[in-house]
Amino acid sequence: MNISVRHISKVYSNPDGSSLRVLKDVNCEISQGEVISIIGPSGTGKSTFLRMLNGLETPSGGEILVDGENILSKGYSLSRLRKRMGMVFQSFNLFGDMTVLENVIFAPCRLLKMDVETAKAEGMALLRKVGMAEKASVFPSTLSGGQKQRVAIARCLAMKPEAVLFDEPTSALDPTMVGEVLSVIRQLARDTGMTMIIVTHEMEFAREVSTRVFFMNEGLIYEDGTPEQIFKNPVHSATKAFVQRIQKLKFDITSPDFDFYGMQSEMSQFCIKYNVPEKRDVLTHITEEMTQVVLKDFLPLHVVLSYNAQQSETAVAFMMEGRTSSPLAEEGIDDISMMMVRAMSKEIIEESTSRGFRIKVIV
Repeated sequence: MNISVRHISKVYSNPDGSSLRVLKDVNCEISQGEVISIIGPSGTGKSTFLRMLNGLETPSGGEILVDGENILSKGYSLSRLRKRMGMVFQSFNLFGDMTVLENVIFAPCRLLKMDVETAKAEGMALLRKVGMAEKASVFPSTLSGGQKQRVAIARCLAMKPEAVLFDEPTSALDPTMVGEVLSVIRQLARDTGMTMIIVTHEMEFAREVSTRVFFMNEGLIYEDGTPEQIFKNPVHSATKAFVQRIQKLKFDITSPDFDFYGMQSEMSQFCIKYNVPEKRDVLTHITEEMTQVVLKDFLPLHVVLSYNAQQSETAVAFMMEGRTSSPLAEEGIDDISMMMVRAMSKEIIEESTSRGFRIKVIV
């Protein structure tokens, strides 16, 4: 499936007579087998653009060609288009009164006129692909959000689409469930050769899975390039500002009675949300050693866990206000704990700042 988007715009009229221009002049070419991630600030038209590709939204101007046919022309069959182009939404939209397998085979039986036994066999194969075969006979109400989304993906694939659109498929999920859904999409991108267009806020995922990345801003595709170009050498200043955005989680430790267990739980969720779960154990261990042993006599401590998507760098920093030198050089520091921290880290940076002294541990 080849898609050509030419000068697409979208304007919404408000009840007070004003208007909101969501898309201005969007142009792109998408070829069979490409995996394209669409990134950008919230409210810049990413989901609206995606919904236009399979006719769920009508542009105010421009044209969309699928294999040379304008899907906006009078008489064009959108139902035929949607059989070829599946979509996975933020919400799962599973039928609550049907089992998991019944949800998957419903559309193939009804729309493709597939016989039930064949549909069941193919449906079970798809559920195995997304790791949900064991849940085939249960109802959606018993599933977690991540499991529901995996079923929704299997249901989409049951129609044997040539292309699949993913509209922020992890945005409605608890951070602990994001990884399982992204893993399924990674496998599909790697194994199927299917055209995939994914609106996502998961930067490392977009960098890893995509053949191309669109950066959308202010209703336009500001930049279109390979993941290497977009994340390492962006041309547009707005792209650079967006992809270099550093995600942070902050804690202020003012007394020995601080809730360290709660901090560890939040750090764990942060690592899962930003797709660095393999860093979770080492980060919590380093933070425990630094806050409860090495720096326990230097309160208050400002602890900042950070993730830089562009540089794929995860770090935890310990800030002591008013200090001008490193406490690690002072007597009484637990050398054994500090040796353990050094062994678990890639680099330790000790530096003065305008506020005090910071020890940054990169893992």
